[in-house]
Amino acid sequence: MSKIHPTAIISPGAELDSSVTVGPYTVIGPHVRMGAGTTVASHCVIEGHTTIGRDNRIFQFSSLGAVPQDKKYNNEPCELIIGDRNTIREFCTFNIGSPGDRAVTSVGNDNWIMAYVHLAHDCMVGNHTIFANNTQLAGHVVVDDWVILGGFTVVHQFCRIGAHSFTAMNSLLFADLPPFVMAQGQPAQARSMNFEGLRRRGFTPERISAVKAMHKALYRDGLSLADAMARIAGLTEKTPEAADDVKMMMDFLSTASPQRGIVR
Repeated sequence: MSKIHPTAIISPGAELDSSVTVGPYTVIGPHVRMGAGTTVASHCVIEGHTTIGRDNRIFQFSSLGAVPQDKKYNNEPCELIIGDRNTIREFCTFNIGSPGDRAVTSVGNDNWIMAYVHLAHDCMVGNHTIFANNTQLAGHVVVDDWVILGGFTVVHQFCRIGAHSFTAMNSLLFADLPPFVMAQGQPAQARSMNFEGLRRRGFTPERISAVKAMHKALYRDGLSLADAMARIAGLTEKTPEAADDVKMMMDFLSTASPQRGIVR
């Protein structure tokens, strides 16, 4: 039995694995490639140079691969690349990249993306993230692994969001959000660290203690950023098992956008 509904419109140039399911009234363009086990519900439009991996679930009324909302775009063959095992709920809009940057918008693996989420051109989303309803990312935003964005979170263009960080509902990010940090507000401010999330992901008490010390250095002791980074760098000697966590924080802080700065 065919898994393509007879009312769906699939371009002859599209490359869909034989196990892909496509629902009623969905339109799939000629440059779309889709891997095994992926399901697309009804009334979706998937267009542009879009590659979608295995075992994704794309719900109804989503628009993936449309041209960017960038007035400089002039029909260049930019891309949208989506990995494996992602859930993309209703009314999501993911645009292709733009020629002024990487020319690629990318989403990794095992992400849970709720309704009405917008990914603008050249966004890079990692793995195991959760975007709650109405999360809106402007262009060129980078989201690292295990990030959770609360509903109605809005992110300014060119911001980076560090791994294991968390935003509360209605947060507005104008600056880079360091790893592990929980932020809230308009504009967002650091409130704590995502300790519960780290426990759920198997962080040991020693590693969590090191993250607490990072929080204290960055946000509680009135240190300059340079002095906070020096203290954080020393945590590896005290807690060797947290070396990777310290390195991740140091790498993030040392490469934070000079224009945007960090949430402090």
